[in-house]
Amino acid sequence: MGGRNLAILAVAVVLGIIAVVLANAWFSGVEERQERIAEEQQLTRIVVATQPLEFGAPLTTENLRMQNFPAASVPAGSFTTIEAAINGGRVALRPIVPGEPVLADKVSGADGRAVLSALLPDGMRAVSIPIGAVTGVSGFVRPGDIVDIILTRQIPGNGSTAQDLMNDVIMEGVPVLAIDQQASDQATAPSVGRTAVVQVDQFGAQKLVLAHRLGTLTLALRNVENQEPGALTTVTARDVGNPNIYLRGRGNAAPPPAPRPAGYAPSASAPQRPAQAAPARPSGPSMSIIRGTESTEYPVGRQGGR
Repeated sequence: MGGRNLAILAVAVVLGIIAVVLANAWFSGVEERQERIAEEQQLTRIVVATQPLEFGAPLTTENLRMQNFPAASVPAGSFTTIEAAINGGRVALRPIVPGEPVLADKVSGADGRAVLSALLPDGMRAVSIPIGAVTGVSGFVRPGDIVDIILTRQIPGNGSTAQDLMNDVIMEGVPVLAIDQQASDQATAPSVGRTAVVQVDQFGAQKLVLAHRLGTLTLALRNVENQEPGALTTVTARDVGNPNIYLRGRGNAAPPPAPRPAGYAPSASAPQRPAQAAPARPSGPSMSIIRGTESTEYPVGRQGGR
């Protein structure tokens, strides 16, 4: 029995070796045929992804492969070998889909660091602003979206109160780079974040930092395919609802006359001041106009009549 088992084991080892040799020969033949086809058809072999690569995903031999590409249409920054693409541990800086060429501007350097600054075009800045469930569109603003930024603040002036508010669209068509620490534009599930990182130029970065101190910033999600600028207008509380409906303020009651001593009688010789008639007040809705220290009331007609 022992000799028979050894014979079976020897046959299995020989068959395994033959299978490995045949597989290597087949793969080598496929690679040689692809290279020959590329030479005959003037194609270039470049590195492409075999699976989706998210921000920060490392490049490995398992998620990369070689593919023929027209020599006259090879994208700039392509890699011609998998070893050059990996180069000690590169990672993806932008999402790469299967079959897409791996380009130098979509991966990190040889140190393998995935940093958000690598996503910024020349001259642009990344600035974070506070958001919440209301100001962040209930979490539907995700990395890769385009938003407008609205500033709500109190109307400046000595006579304004906490109810005297105004808002302006201070920036339009702003790309969102990240929500909190999530920078992948493939994460589309709603998630309420506390900060939004947006891409603006240097002047826009200064505006956002100052606007955050002046009032409340709100994101308005917009269609990424519609980049037409809107009409930038200032909206105040009078633009909300019908401005002709209001409550007329009640003036303070006149102070009571000072008490007179007992037995006091007005002197006949004392000049009598004519009583001044109280100014007529409008019977219907009115509007008070204050000019300096003088207040004048004007009647306001009701909608549809006087």
